[in-house]
Amino acid sequence: MTVEDRDSSPPSDGGKEPRSSASRPRKHLPLWQETALLLGVALVLAMVVKTFFVQAFYIPSESMEPGLVEDDRILVQKVSYWGGGEPQRGDVVVFKDPGGWLTGSIVEPPDNLVVRAMTRIGLYPSGGHLVKRVVGVAGDVVECCDDAGRISVNGQPLTEDDYVKDDPETRCNGPMISSCDWKAGPVPDGHLFVMGDNRGESADSTHKMCLPDETDCVPGREFVDADLVVGKVFLVLWPWDNFRWVKRPGTFDDVAAHGER
Repeated sequence: MTVEDRDSSPPSDGGKEPRSSASRPRKHLPLWQETALLLGVALVLAMVVKTFFVQAFYIPSESMEPGLVEDDRILVQKVSYWGGGEPQRGDVVVFKDPGGWLTGSIVEPPDNLVVRAMTRIGLYPSGGHLVKRVVGVAGDVVECCDDAGRISVNGQPLTEDDYVKDDPETRCNGPMISSCDWKAGPVPDGHLFVMGDNRGESADSTHKMCLPDETDCVPGREFVDADLVVGKVFLVLWPWDNFRWVKRPGTFDDVAAHGER
């Protein structure tokens, strides 16, 4: 019997052809259930992305001007330092408050259900974090300042015109309170020395250093534990007129490890 003969033979059940499962109409979920399912999947994906890959934050102050302006929305790469990677000199990083660094400039989000849900998944950034530029890594010695007002790392003066705010009222690029004459380091293992780009308006590592005449200051509080770093800033997302990629400057390329010069 050929294939055609088999296809043309009468059905064995008295003329009634069995309906295949493929021809049966599919049972669709009600619209509200489909919407709820899609929202649930989107929420789970957003939480996974926030937890492991990318998170959004906002800039709460003027400390990182001119590159990052107050209320800018930024994206942070969490995977930047996975697999043994560590923050590098020049990286702009977001880190958790080491304790007492925040100065009351936290902007609290509106207290409603939608904003709370968006905050949970990182779509509406919350406070409790700081954003600064890494200037010194483990072993580095940071010093202020030469006759041109430049800070140096391991004896190498830094030309920081590309990102440091040009403020006529700031006498140097490392004005710890009122002094342009200080030295920090060596930076302990697993720690960072960080500074804002708006050097005269940044409560950063320089503001946590002990002054010569202080008697109750705890040495070492100026260094940030690298474990507190959330990730590296890689994109200014909003507002659109400031939309740009954030890259590590070449300023630190010639800086050698401490003791190698």
